[in-house]
Amino acid sequence: MMNKTIREIVDKALGGGEIGAAELRALFAVDYLSEESYLIQYASRKMSDDACQGKAEVHAQVGLNSGSCPRDCQFCSFAAMNKIFTSSKVRPLEEIIESCLNFEAGGANAIYLMATATYKFADFLKVGREVKQALKTEVPLIANVGDFDEDEARALKKSGFDGIYHAVRLGEGVITKIDPRKRLQTIDLAAKAGLKVGTCLEPVGPEHTLEELVEKTLITRDMKPAYSGAGRRVNIPGSPLAAHGSLSYAQMAPILAAVRLAVGYDVVGNCTHEPNKIGAMAGASLLWAEVGSNPRDTSESTVRGWTVKNTQEVLTEAGWEILEGPSMMYKW
Repeated sequence: MMNKTIREIVDKALGGGEIGAAELRALFAVDYLSEESYLIQYASRKMSDDACQGKAEVHAQVGLNSGSCPRDCQFCSFAAMNKIFTSSKVRPLEEIIESCLNFEAGGANAIYLMATATYKFADFLKVGREVKQALKTEVPLIANVGDFDEDEARALKKSGFDGIYHAVRLGEGVITKIDPRKRLQTIDLAAKAGLKVGTCLEPVGPEHTLEELVEKTLITRDMKPAYSGAGRRVNIPGSPLAAHGSLSYAQMAPILAAVRLAVGYDVVGNCTHEPNKIGAMAGASLLWAEVGSNPRDTSESTVRGWTVKNTQEVLTEAGWEILEGPSMMYKW
């Protein structure tokens, strides 16, 4: 028999009510194969469909560099402690622009440039200006970089960036060398500079408590982001976190669905990564294509990468229509 409390929480969220921490904890606590789990996923899909007007999106990310990073995020292949990348490599500007143009031509709704914390900020701005000038449409340009100050936030906006991706990750300040307060400061400075912020509950693993899932989800809600969502941790071989194992896409589905219900209708997008049909069925309306380096891979040029086309196919297989043109999520 359906749990009455879960149904009441779901009905409250669908009715436009804001669910509290205890209610969100109850959603996260359901068994992923239970009747309640499928109710949460159904409700998430319904809310996502309303929030994005039935149009899912594919955003595309280009990794600019690879190498050892002193921030030592234990879940990241670039972390110095994981000893995956012992030398640094920077992609040539021509290759970066070519990748961005290919993504744009393929129908990506937003283009992201990603760099590690060791990448020089001035160089990142230069690449951004060159890419912005080369793009042929109004597709938004998004920065996925380390923390920055007020002047750098304004410089990103001036260089043609429309927004950023930034998150207070699970375990921030404990399994990373980054103060969570610094992450929040960067998010605040970005918004004040006119940069829309996308975020996510990530990277989720089996070891995370219900309390931390709730805490970090409510942080994303308070940000009033372009999108939130949830993504699982992809384990790096030999990393300290690999011993915990990882969650399946089926286990992640009610988690990303609970996040959707927590953030409400005003947040346009609900993301997950990596692209998967179970997540898309459960209300994920944003997936990513990738090229170049990424923090879940041990290769300088991602072997986990997704093209725009096959990422769109994941969404259409899950019953979504695909937005054509610039992202709705990065509009003010």
